[in-house]
Amino acid sequence: MPLLIDAVRDYYDKLGVKLDPNDVLITTGGSEALLLTCLSILDPYTEVIVPEPYYPNYTTFVHAAGGRIRALPTCPEEGYRYAYRKRIESLITKNTRAILITNPGNPTGVVLDESEMRMIADIAKKHDLFLICDEVYREFCYDDKFGVPTMARFHDIDENLVIIDSVSKRFSACGARVGCVVTKNKELQQALLKFCQSRLAVASIDQVGAAALYSVDHEFFRQSKAEYRCRRDTVVSKLRQIPGVLVEEPMGAFYVMASLPVDDADKFQRWLLESFEDNGETVMFAPGAPFYETPGKGVNEVRIAYVLKQDQLERAMDILAEGIRRYQLEVMEQ
Repeated sequence: MPLLIDAVRDYYDKLGVKLDPNDVLITTGGSEALLLTCLSILDPYTEVIVPEPYYPNYTTFVHAAGGRIRALPTCPEEGYRYAYRKRIESLITKNTRAILITNPGNPTGVVLDESEMRMIADIAKKHDLFLICDEVYREFCYDDKFGVPTMARFHDIDENLVIIDSVSKRFSACGARVGCVVTKNKELQQALLKFCQSRLAVASIDQVGAAALYSVDHEFFRQSKAEYRCRRDTVVSKLRQIPGVLVEEPMGAFYVMASLPVDDADKFQRWLLESFEDNGETVMFAPGAPFYETPGKGVNEVRIAYVLKQDQLERAMDILAEGIRRYQLEVMEQ
Protein backbone atom coordinates (compact mmCIF):
# COMPACT_ATOMS: atom_id res chain seq x y z
CA MET A 1 0.00 0.00 0.00
CA PRO A 2 1.35 3.48 -0.86
CA LEU A 3 0.38 4.60 2.66
CA LEU A 4 2.88 2.22 4.26
CA ILE A 5 5.60 2.73 1.64
CA ASP A 6 5.40 6.49 2.20
CA ALA A 7 5.58 5.97 5.97
CA VAL A 8 8.76 3.90 5.57
CA ARG A 9 10.24 6.52 3.26
CA ASP A 10 9.46 9.31 5.75
CA TYR A 11 11.11 7.31 8.51
CA TYR A 12 14.30 6.84 6.48
CA ASP A 13 14.23 10.48 5.43
CA LYS A 14 14.64 11.40 9.09
CA LEU A 15 17.75 9.20 9.10
CA GLY A 16 19.17 11.15 6.16
CA VAL A 17 18.34 8.47 3.59
CA LYS A 18 16.27 9.37 0.50
CA LEU A 19 14.24 6.51 -0.97
CA ASP A 20 12.09 6.20 -4.07
CA PRO A 21 8.84 4.20 -3.76
CA ASN A 22 10.35 1.31 -5.72
CA ASP A 23 13.23 1.09 -3.22
CA VAL A 24 10.85 -0.31 -0.57
CA LEU A 25 9.26 -3.76 -0.81
CA ILE A 26 6.80 -4.60 1.97
CA THR A 27 7.09 -8.18 3.27
CA THR A 28 5.46 -10.46 5.80
CA GLY A 29 7.90 -9.64 8.58
CA GLY A 30 11.66 -9.47 8.50
CA SER A 31 11.79 -13.23 7.97
CA GLU A 32 10.17 -13.06 4.54
CA ALA A 33 12.39 -10.11 3.70
CA LEU A 34 15.42 -12.29 4.40
CA LEU A 35 14.01 -15.31 2.57
CA LEU A 36 13.11 -13.38 -0.58
CA THR A 37 16.52 -11.68 -0.57
CA CYS A 38 18.35 -15.01 -0.34
CA LEU A 39 16.16 -16.56 -3.06
CA SER A 40 16.89 -13.57 -5.30
CA ILE A 41 20.66 -13.35 -4.97
CA LEU A 42 21.86 -16.90 -4.27
CA ASP A 43 22.39 -19.87 -6.55
CA PRO A 44 23.22 -23.43 -5.51
CA TYR A 45 26.61 -23.62 -3.75
CA THR A 46 27.11 -19.87 -3.59
CA GLU A 47 28.29 -18.62 -0.21
CA VAL A 48 27.27 -16.02 2.34
CA ILE A 49 29.72 -14.82 4.99
CA VAL A 50 27.97 -14.50 8.37
CA PRO A 51 29.59 -13.62 11.71
CA GLU A 52 28.82 -16.30 14.28
CA PRO A 53 26.98 -16.64 16.59
CA TYR A 54 24.03 -15.56 14.47
CA TYR A 55 20.23 -15.80 14.29
CA PRO A 56 19.70 -19.52 13.49
CA ASN A 57 17.07 -18.91 10.80
CA TYR A 58 19.80 -17.38 8.62
CA THR A 59 20.77 -21.00 7.98
CA THR A 60 17.18 -21.78 6.96
CA PHE A 61 16.97 -18.89 4.50
CA VAL A 62 20.40 -19.46 2.93
CA HIS A 63 19.87 -23.20 2.58
CA ALA A 64 16.40 -22.69 1.08
CA ALA A 65 18.11 -20.81 -1.75
CA GLY A 66 20.71 -23.56 -2.17
CA GLY A 67 23.48 -21.47 -0.66
CA ARG A 68 26.03 -22.13 2.04
CA ILE A 69 27.13 -20.15 5.08
CA ARG A 70 30.80 -19.41 5.64
CA ALA A 71 31.07 -18.58 9.31
CA LEU A 72 33.15 -15.60 10.41
CA PRO A 73 34.46 -16.77 13.81
CA THR A 74 34.18 -14.68 16.96
CA CYS A 75 34.74 -15.49 20.62
CA PRO A 76 33.41 -14.35 24.01
CA GLU A 77 36.87 -13.18 25.07
CA GLU A 78 36.80 -10.57 22.26
CA GLY A 79 33.23 -9.55 23.01
CA TYR A 80 32.02 -11.36 19.84
CA ARG A 81 33.36 -8.53 17.68
CA TYR A 82 33.90 -9.42 14.03
CA ALA A 83 34.80 -6.26 12.10
CA TYR A 84 38.34 -7.26 11.16
CA ARG A 85 39.29 -6.76 7.52
CA LYS A 86 41.77 -9.64 7.22
CA ARG A 87 39.40 -12.13 8.82
CA ILE A 88 36.54 -11.17 6.53
CA GLU A 89 38.58 -11.05 3.32
CA SER A 90 40.23 -14.40 4.12
CA LEU A 91 36.80 -16.03 3.76
CA ILE A 92 36.00 -14.55 0.34
CA THR A 93 36.16 -17.04 -2.53
CA LYS A 94 34.98 -17.15 -6.13
CA ASN A 95 31.66 -18.51 -4.80
CA THR A 96 31.04 -15.70 -2.30
CA ARG A 97 27.89 -13.78 -3.14
CA ALA A 98 27.13 -11.77 0.01
CA ILE A 99 28.03 -10.68 3.52
CA LEU A 100 25.16 -10.87 6.00
CA ILE A 101 25.34 -8.97 9.29
CA THR A 102 22.93 -8.01 12.08
CA ASN A 103 23.53 -4.55 13.53
CA PRO A 104 22.82 -4.33 16.45
CA GLY A 105 23.46 -8.02 16.83
CA ASN A 106 21.21 -10.93 17.69
CA PRO A 107 22.26 -12.84 19.81
CA THR A 108 25.32 -10.90 20.96
CA GLY A 109 24.17 -7.28 21.21
CA VAL A 110 27.32 -6.15 19.36
CA VAL A 111 26.98 -2.73 17.70
CA LEU A 112 29.33 -1.63 14.92
CA ASP A 113 30.80 1.84 15.15
CA GLU A 114 31.01 4.15 12.13
CA SER A 115 34.53 3.07 11.14
CA GLU A 116 33.64 -0.62 11.35
CA MET A 117 30.55 -0.10 9.22
CA ARG A 118 32.59 1.81 6.66
CA MET A 119 35.22 -0.93 6.53
CA ILE A 120 32.65 -3.66 5.88
CA ALA A 121 30.95 -1.49 3.27
CA ASP A 122 34.32 -1.01 1.54
CA ILE A 123 34.93 -4.78 1.48
CA ALA A 124 31.53 -5.40 -0.13
CA LYS A 125 32.17 -2.70 -2.72
CA LYS A 126 35.74 -3.85 -3.47
CA HIS A 127 34.71 -7.46 -4.05
CA ASP A 128 31.34 -6.65 -5.67
CA LEU A 129 29.33 -8.50 -3.01
CA PHE A 130 25.86 -7.92 -1.72
CA LEU A 131 25.87 -6.51 1.79
CA ILE A 132 22.72 -7.70 3.56
CA CYS A 133 22.18 -5.69 6.74
CA ASP A 134 19.56 -6.92 9.18
CA GLU A 135 18.84 -3.68 11.07
CA VAL A 136 15.60 -4.56 12.86
CA TYR A 137 17.10 -3.55 16.25
CA ARG A 138 18.46 -0.22 14.97
CA GLU A 139 16.86 1.95 17.67
CA PHE A 140 18.10 -0.25 20.50
CA CYS A 141 21.63 1.16 20.91
CA TYR A 142 22.44 1.90 24.55
CA ASP A 143 25.45 4.15 24.02
CA ASP A 144 24.38 7.45 22.46
CA LYS A 145 27.65 7.63 20.50
CA PHE A 146 26.18 5.09 18.04
CA GLY A 147 23.14 7.24 17.30
CA VAL A 148 20.74 5.32 15.05
CA PRO A 149 23.10 3.25 12.87
CA THR A 150 22.26 2.30 9.30
CA MET A 151 24.41 1.24 6.39
CA ALA A 152 22.01 3.11 4.11
CA ARG A 153 23.91 6.32 4.85
CA PHE A 154 26.82 5.07 2.70
CA HIS A 155 25.46 6.08 -0.71
CA ASP A 156 28.46 4.74 -2.63
CA ILE A 157 27.29 1.15 -1.95
CA ASP A 158 23.71 1.59 -3.19
CA GLU A 159 24.18 -1.20 -5.76
CA ASN A 160 25.48 -3.60 -3.10
CA LEU A 161 23.28 -2.81 -0.14
CA VAL A 162 20.16 -4.64 1.04
CA ILE A 163 18.51 -3.47 4.28
CA ILE A 164 16.21 -5.82 6.17
CA ASP A 165 13.68 -4.06 8.39
CA SER A 166 10.75 -5.03 10.61
CA VAL A 167 7.93 -3.38 12.53
CA SER A 168 7.66 -6.04 15.23
CA LYS A 169 11.06 -5.47 16.85
CA ARG A 170 11.29 -1.70 16.41
CA PHE A 171 7.89 -0.92 17.90
CA SER A 172 7.63 -3.86 20.33
CA ALA A 173 4.70 -5.15 18.26
CA CYS A 174 5.64 -8.82 18.25
CA GLY A 175 2.48 -10.06 16.54
CA ALA A 176 2.81 -7.62 13.65
CA ARG A 177 4.15 -9.57 10.67
CA VAL A 178 5.20 -6.53 8.65
CA GLY A 179 8.71 -5.95 7.38
CA CYS A 180 10.45 -4.69 4.28
CA VAL A 181 13.42 -4.99 1.99
CA VAL A 182 15.12 -1.69 1.21
CA THR A 183 17.45 -1.63 -1.80
CA LYS A 184 18.29 0.70 -4.66
CA ASN A 185 19.59 -2.13 -6.83
CA LYS A 186 17.12 -2.20 -9.74
CA GLU A 187 17.98 -5.72 -10.87
CA LEU A 188 17.43 -7.03 -7.35
CA GLN A 189 14.15 -5.14 -7.11
CA GLN A 190 12.89 -6.94 -10.22
CA ALA A 191 13.98 -10.34 -8.91
CA LEU A 192 12.22 -9.71 -5.60
CA LEU A 193 9.02 -8.73 -7.37
CA LYS A 194 9.03 -11.99 -9.34
CA PHE A 195 9.08 -13.99 -6.11
CA CYS A 196 6.31 -11.78 -4.73
CA GLN A 197 3.99 -13.03 -7.47
CA SER A 198 3.96 -16.43 -5.74
CA ARG A 199 2.62 -15.28 -2.37
CA LEU A 200 -0.09 -13.06 -0.88
CA ALA A 201 0.66 -9.51 0.26
CA VAL A 202 0.62 -8.43 3.89
CA ALA A 203 -2.97 -7.95 5.13
CA SER A 204 -4.24 -4.42 4.43
CA ILE A 205 -5.24 -3.76 8.04
CA ASP A 206 -1.73 -4.72 9.20
CA GLN A 207 -0.22 -2.34 6.66
CA VAL A 208 -2.43 0.51 7.89
CA GLY A 209 -1.44 -0.23 11.49
CA ALA A 210 2.25 -0.40 10.60
CA ALA A 211 2.06 2.95 8.79
CA ALA A 212 0.66 4.50 11.98
CA LEU A 213 3.48 2.99 14.05
CA TYR A 214 6.07 4.63 11.79
CA SER A 215 4.63 8.00 12.81
CA VAL A 216 5.52 7.72 16.52
CA ASP A 217 7.85 10.42 17.81
CA HIS A 218 11.34 10.15 19.26
CA GLU A 219 10.02 10.00 22.83
CA PHE A 220 8.70 6.48 22.22
CA PHE A 221 12.15 5.23 21.28
CA ARG A 222 13.79 7.13 24.13
CA GLN A 223 11.52 5.54 26.72
CA SER A 224 11.82 2.07 25.18
CA LYS A 225 15.60 2.28 25.09
CA ALA A 226 15.79 3.52 28.67
CA GLU A 227 13.65 0.60 29.86
CA TYR A 228 15.69 -1.99 27.97
CA ARG A 229 18.94 -0.44 29.17
CA CYS A 230 17.80 -0.96 32.80
CA ARG A 231 16.85 -4.55 32.00
CA ARG A 232 20.23 -5.16 30.37
CA ASP A 233 22.07 -3.73 33.36
CA THR A 234 20.09 -5.95 35.72
CA VAL A 235 20.82 -9.13 33.78
CA VAL A 236 24.51 -8.41 33.21
CA SER A 237 25.05 -7.40 36.85
CA LYS A 238 23.34 -10.55 38.10
CA LEU A 239 25.22 -12.80 35.67
CA ARG A 240 28.56 -11.34 36.75
CA GLN A 241 27.76 -12.30 40.34
CA ILE A 242 27.57 -15.99 39.38
CA PRO A 243 31.00 -17.68 39.75
CA GLY A 244 32.41 -18.90 36.44
CA VAL A 245 30.06 -16.97 34.14
CA LEU A 246 31.69 -15.04 31.31
CA VAL A 247 29.53 -12.25 29.87
CA GLU A 248 30.17 -9.11 27.82
CA GLU A 249 27.86 -6.14 28.18
CA PRO A 250 25.70 -5.95 25.02
CA MET A 251 25.54 -2.51 23.43
CA GLY A 252 22.37 -3.05 21.44
CA ALA A 253 19.25 -5.20 20.77
CA PHE A 254 17.80 -7.00 23.81
CA TYR A 255 19.81 -10.19 24.04
CA VAL A 256 22.96 -11.24 25.85
CA MET A 257 25.26 -14.19 25.19
CA ALA A 258 26.91 -15.72 28.24
CA SER A 259 29.31 -18.59 28.80
CA LEU A 260 28.15 -20.70 31.75
CA PRO A 261 30.28 -22.98 33.98
CA VAL A 262 28.42 -26.08 32.77
CA ASP A 263 29.43 -28.96 30.51
CA ASP A 264 26.59 -28.57 28.00
CA ALA A 265 24.00 -25.78 27.91
CA ASP A 266 21.37 -27.90 26.15
CA LYS A 267 21.79 -30.71 28.68
CA PHE A 268 21.66 -28.13 31.49
CA GLN A 269 18.46 -26.63 30.07
CA ARG A 270 16.78 -30.03 29.94
CA TRP A 271 17.80 -30.65 33.55
CA LEU A 272 16.40 -27.26 34.59
CA LEU A 273 13.04 -28.16 33.03
CA GLU A 274 12.83 -31.79 34.10
CA SER A 275 14.72 -32.14 37.41
CA PHE A 276 15.05 -28.72 39.04
CA GLU A 277 12.83 -26.19 40.77
CA ASP A 278 13.34 -23.35 43.21
CA ASN A 279 10.18 -22.65 45.16
CA GLY A 280 8.20 -24.15 42.29
CA GLU A 281 9.94 -22.10 39.57
CA THR A 282 12.62 -22.65 36.94
CA VAL A 283 14.05 -20.76 33.93
CA MET A 284 14.47 -21.19 30.20
CA PHE A 285 17.08 -19.79 27.83
CA ALA A 286 18.26 -20.54 24.30
CA PRO A 287 21.26 -22.91 24.24
CA GLY A 288 24.16 -21.35 22.34
CA ALA A 289 25.29 -24.11 19.96
CA PRO A 290 22.50 -23.59 17.36
CA PHE A 291 23.68 -19.98 16.92
CA TYR A 292 26.96 -21.27 15.46
CA GLU A 293 27.82 -22.81 12.11
CA THR A 294 31.11 -24.23 13.39
CA PRO A 295 30.62 -27.66 15.01
CA GLY A 296 31.51 -27.78 18.71
CA LYS A 297 31.25 -24.04 19.32
CA GLY A 298 28.84 -22.48 21.81
CA VAL A 299 28.28 -25.72 23.70
CA ASN A 300 28.33 -24.04 27.13
CA GLU A 301 26.94 -20.68 25.94
CA VAL A 302 23.38 -19.40 26.21
CA ARG A 303 21.35 -16.54 24.80
CA ILE A 304 19.12 -14.70 27.24
CA ALA A 305 16.45 -12.26 26.06
CA TYR A 306 15.92 -9.54 28.65
CA VAL A 307 12.30 -8.81 27.77
CA LEU A 308 10.78 -9.34 31.24
CA LYS A 309 10.21 -6.64 33.86
CA GLN A 310 12.93 -5.83 36.39
CA ASP A 311 11.66 -7.91 39.30
CA GLN A 312 11.06 -10.92 37.06
CA LEU A 313 14.55 -10.64 35.56
CA GLU A 314 16.15 -10.43 39.00
CA ARG A 315 14.25 -13.51 40.13
CA ALA A 316 15.12 -15.37 36.92
CA MET A 317 18.84 -14.68 37.36
CA ASP A 318 18.68 -15.82 41.00
CA ILE A 319 17.01 -19.06 39.89
CA LEU A 320 19.69 -19.51 37.21
CA ALA A 321 22.46 -19.02 39.80
CA GLU A 322 20.90 -21.62 42.09
CA GLY A 323 20.36 -23.94 39.16
CA ILE A 324 24.03 -23.74 38.14
CA ARG A 325 25.14 -24.43 41.74
CA ARG A 326 22.98 -27.50 42.10
CA TYR A 327 23.72 -28.78 38.58
CA GLN A 328 27.44 -28.67 39.32
CA LEU A 329 26.89 -30.64 42.54
CA GLU A 330 24.27 -33.12 41.37
CA VAL A 331 25.26 -33.75 37.75
CA MET A 332 28.77 -32.55 36.87
CA GLU A 333 30.47 -33.98 39.97
CA GLN A 334 28.88 -37.42 39.63
